Amino acid sequence: MAPLLNGYTNGASRHLPEDPSIVESRFSDIPSQIDIPVSGLDAEEAVEVNLEELLDDPTELCTLLEQEGVGKHYWMVIALAYAKQAKVDHAIEILSKGMGTLNRGNPKEKLGPLSLTCWLYLWKSREAPRVIPDGQPAGETRLKDFYLQAATASLNEASRINPAFPPLFLARGVLYLLRASLQPPSKAAAPGVPDLSDRVDTLRQSIKCFEDALRVSSGRNMMAVLGRARAYFSLGKYAEALDGYQEVLNKMPHLQDPDPRIGVGCCLWQLGHKDEAREAWERALELNPDSKIANILLGLFYIHDSSHYATTDPAFGPIYKKAMTVYTQKAFKLDKELPLTCATFGSYFMMRKSWATVDNLARKAIELTDVNAVASDGWYLLARKEHYQDRPDLPKASDYYQKADLARGGGDKGYLPARFGLVQIQILQRDFDGAKFRLEKIIQQSKSIEAMMILGALYAEDVFRSQASGIKEDKFADVKKATTLLEAVRLAWKDPQKKLTPDSSVLVYLARLYETEQPDKALQCLHQVEQMTINDMPDKEPPDGMEADEAWMAKLREQLSPQLLNDIGCFQYHAERHEHAREFFQTALSACVKAGEKDEGIDTDALVTTISYNLARTYEAAGQLDEAKQVYEGLLARHDDYTDARTRLAYIELRQNPQEAGPKAMTALYETDSSNLEVRSLFGWFLSKSKRRAANIAEDQEQRHYKHTLQHHDKHDRYSLTGMGNLYLTTAREMRRDTDQDKDKRRKTYEKAVEFYDKALQLDPRNAYAAQGMAIALVEDKKDLTAAVQLFSKVRDTVKDPSVYINLGHVFAELKQYSRSIESYEAALTYNRASDPQILACLGRVWLLKGKLDKSPSAMKTSLSYSQRALAIAPSQIHFQFNIAFVQIQLAQLLYTLPEAQRTLEDVVKASSGLEEAINSFGEIAQSKNPPYPRHDIEQRANMGRNTMRRQLERAIQSQREYEEKNAAKMQEARELREAEIRRREEEKRKAEEQKEEDKRKIREERDKMAQLSRELAEKRTEEERRREEAEYTTDTDGERVKRSKKRKQGGKRKKRGEENSGSETEVGDGEDGTAAAAAGTKKSRRKKKARSTEPDSAIDSSDGDGGGPKSKKKRKRLARRGAKEGNFKSEALVVDSDSEGASHTVAAQTNGDDDGDTQMREVVDDEDEDVGVSKQQSRKRNARRIEDEEDEDDEEEEEEEEEEEEEQAKKTTAEQAAEEEDEDEGGQGGGGGASFADNPHGDPVDESVGAAGDAGGAAADPLLQI
Repeated sequence: MAPLLNGYTNGASRHLPEDPSIVESRFSDIPSQIDIPVSGLDAEEAVEVNLEELLDDPTELCTLLEQEGVGKHYWMVIALAYAKQAKVDHAIEILSKGMGTLNRGNPKEKLGPLSLTCWLYLWKSREAPRVIPDGQPAGETRLKDFYLQAATASLNEASRINPAFPPLFLARGVLYLLRASLQPPSKAAAPGVPDLSDRVDTLRQSIKCFEDALRVSSGRNMMAVLGRARAYFSLGKYAEALDGYQEVLNKMPHLQDPDPRIGVGCCLWQLGHKDEAREAWERALELNPDSKIANILLGLFYIHDSSHYATTDPAFGPIYKKAMTVYTQKAFKLDKELPLTCATFGSYFMMRKSWATVDNLARKAIELTDVNAVASDGWYLLARKEHYQDRPDLPKASDYYQKADLARGGGDKGYLPARFGLVQIQILQRDFDGAKFRLEKIIQQSKSIEAMMILGALYAEDVFRSQASGIKEDKFADVKKATTLLEAVRLAWKDPQKKLTPDSSVLVYLARLYETEQPDKALQCLHQVEQMTINDMPDKEPPDGMEADEAWMAKLREQLSPQLLNDIGCFQYHAERHEHAREFFQTALSACVKAGEKDEGIDTDALVTTISYNLARTYEAAGQLDEAKQVYEGLLARHDDYTDARTRLAYIELRQNPQEAGPKAMTALYETDSSNLEVRSLFGWFLSKSKRRAANIAEDQEQRHYKHTLQHHDKHDRYSLTGMGNLYLTTAREMRRDTDQDKDKRRKTYEKAVEFYDKALQLDPRNAYAAQGMAIALVEDKKDLTAAVQLFSKVRDTVKDPSVYINLGHVFAELKQYSRSIESYEAALTYNRASDPQILACLGRVWLLKGKLDKSPSAMKTSLSYSQRALAIAPSQIHFQFNIAFVQIQLAQLLYTLPEAQRTLEDVVKASSGLEEAINSFGEIAQSKNPPYPRHDIEQRANMGRNTMRRQLERAIQSQREYEEKNAAKMQEARELREAEIRRREEEKRKAEEQKEEDKRKIREERDKMAQLSRELAEKRTEEERRREEAEYTTDTDGERVKRSKKRKQGGKRKKRGEENSGSETEVGDGEDGTAAAAAGTKKSRRKKKARSTEPDSAIDSSDGDGGGPKSKKKRKRLARRGAKEGNFKSEALVVDSDSEGASHTVAAQTNGDDDGDTQMREVVDDEDEDVGVSKQQSRKRNARRIEDEEDEDDEEEEEEEEEEEEEQAKKTTAEQAAEEEDEDEGGQGGGGGASFADNPHGDPVDESVGAAGDAGGAAADPLLQI
């Protein structure tokens, strides 16, 4: 007897109902009572046992069964009845005693009970804890591994009896699946290296077992297909797993326990089709509203969907509420022990800080799950609980985070949130280097935005700590890393698909990093913070009747942070946008007042003082000195010891009254607070502007002041060191250089200046003024132009002052890099120096040098223009007039030396006119009071122009006039040729564009014609199909449309070899004798059936029979003769013809010689062979003789038949051929018994149902397969 599972033998003909509303639940086939025959009584008497009200102790029942010596069927049914009531231990006990009584008989009698015992142990393994529960002794708790070992023992004992027993293959596959769930996930291997971990090997063994189960069931065991799909899913082969689940759904569309739609959705989820996964789970829930797996998976889907929105987004609330209340809560009510539900609900209670509930749910998820991912979620919940509770236990939290990571494989395959939690623990423990290393690994693997944000913040904090401590350490690399990471985060906010919420802290970090090098970017970051804060305000929109203008924006800014507004104002001030800076400082003061009103505990005095001082400095920079004085006086009224305010008041007084009140105010300030370095610096500046130059630097009053500051107050005062360097530089520049002794003394003075500058730069490498002074000393003393360029370039990036560009222009001019020199001078003009005659004169000089070098008249004309502008601004400066005359002389000389082809008559005439002006100017300059050069030299230059150059230009004018008249015709011809060539090219271009447009038009017309032709052909095909359908169907006597039945011709030639088993055209249902019909087939019908057979040499039907392509008749017959297995009977070679998707399956009969049918294998015979009905030995002999006769036929008759057949086939329409074709085989589909065990990781949903044996066939495909 075959083993019973759910009332059916394994692989028996079990079909799900065609009505999807009729659902068979597990153990539904267990009878409500069973009659146990009693020996010694009448044959009809038996003991009736109620299987719905079973005894708590099955001992008496087992004793009865032993005494009566009943068969294994009764033991198994009663055990299943106990299992139905979840009394699995009693069921195992009953089976154990039953196998004891069966030991006396045939050992094969134990196969069924052993198989059932194995399944029950697997069931117990599903419900057993994974690890020892907290607080329970180790010896009293049986873990999953214990029951898996017991199941293995039962399976091995059954295999020793009969290793080919079909149910064992499925059980062994499930056993390997559950064993793999307890093995740790494999760590990520290197690319191209195969994964040889124990878990992967176990899963591959389970796949082999499931394939063996499919093989022995001829592909009908759908539980084996489900198990194989589950193994593929665990291996990460989601496409293969999806194929398996869809195959089950196709063949068993009403299967709900386990539901293949769950697996379909899980595979689609992993493949990235999340909406399609939701549809699959919704379909599963539609068929079974109480499906706990479908409910929790849909809950996870909506939780995932809600993660795309910020918690403040109005769309977040409804989605999250639906996830928790509609689906997750229902799943928890259906099964409070389901690990995935416990893990999901644990996250909800984590937000509510219900620590005890979180601990309970997390441990359930860890102990009861079969999926490592769900266990990882449980450990993660415990870690977060220890991390975020009032008194965090950081070592324990770190340990739980590590376990959560290892449960998912660790390393590159680990759990990202767990590794992120470890980073947070390391930061709390001040292990910044370890946190940065771990974050670098996370970013390499996942490009996590959160990881980038924290790592960027860590690098930024390192930079800020270094700046605050004054450590001389190069932090450029850290600045670059922090900036790159935080900018990547900022860029990710712009991606609409990620739906990220900007974090103002990222922008604040960026602003601090950009503050020194790129203040414009820093200001941009602060403005973005301002806009984000305003956007979050509930009342940001103006009331009705008011426009959102600057006044409304200023009112909104008053609700912002005063610190933010003050920072923005400072950046505006440094950018010299004083009006904007003033507005922000004033708004910041108003924000301070409102902040104090909202929270009286806030100390706003320091903020008001700082912002008021900044506002006064802004007034001062904008030239509003009276308003600045008023603010400073207000500050002093509140804080009379505010030295900075008193210092600025003294400076304003000096600017307004430089003769009397100003110096008195500076002296009073110095006497009041002479120890303050800021005051001493300002007083040193005052001395440099008001002192008289001393012949001896040691007697200089400013030098004494700086020396006193360095000796008695701060020897590292950078302002005093720079001031000393400036003093020595000025002194060295004015020293005589007549003798070698004077030159040596001058050189030593320059070196002294460089020493002071170098000391200042050692203390502050960013001291641009010291660097510029050193560069000037290098140029003037050692003519080290290259080093000077480097220094000036660095100073230019720091100090926004025109003097830096002027110095760069001088150096580049000395290096004969005239283009760069011109750029530097022009940059200096942009600093409100457009009317500076000195810079214009420098530009004129450089353009003159460039013109002489390049022999360019245009450059000299530009030089003349700048010189004229300088004289126009300062007409009293005689040297500017000299510059103009000098440039005119140089231009005249250049034009005289140029060949006629490189000049024009107009240029030479203008140069001659300029020469006359230069001669007159030199005469005037020579007669002036203080000429820039000796009078004799100037008069000599004027005489040269008057005597020599005038005649030269006259000759140049004459020769240039003759040259242009001579070449006028050639020039006109060349001009016309060039214009003609231009016209020709334009015409060719126009024609090419017209041809291109014409080609596009033709292509569009061709496409329109093709589209029209396609539509006409489609309409024609539709009409033909309609007519063909009308020809195929007719109306019967009842008024229903039925397919026309074809008329068969009687008589004809005898059948050829291989045709008899291809099936008769006459159906049994027609009432005709099958044998007679087979013998009465005509020659024409035989040829038609022969033509319809596509694979005559195949003995097993295949659903892929529509592949291949048409082949010749001779080739098919020849292949059939060679490939067919020879035998005594024609039924050994079956011809299968089916166009349907569910093609018939034919398998060889298998028997194991067991009398009681434990290994029953059904022999599948095609319906067509059954119709023939040849069962007697005499008819078989006649058939054999007929085959031998057919082999003797000559080839001419065969070719003649084929020609007739081809002619007849050409006349037949497709509709007539389809009407004549009939399905020759129809086979059922089924599946074997067993169970499908799975669990569901958080985010990786899988089926956690326990499956029962069963198979189905002939049902329609589920619509879900169209996903």
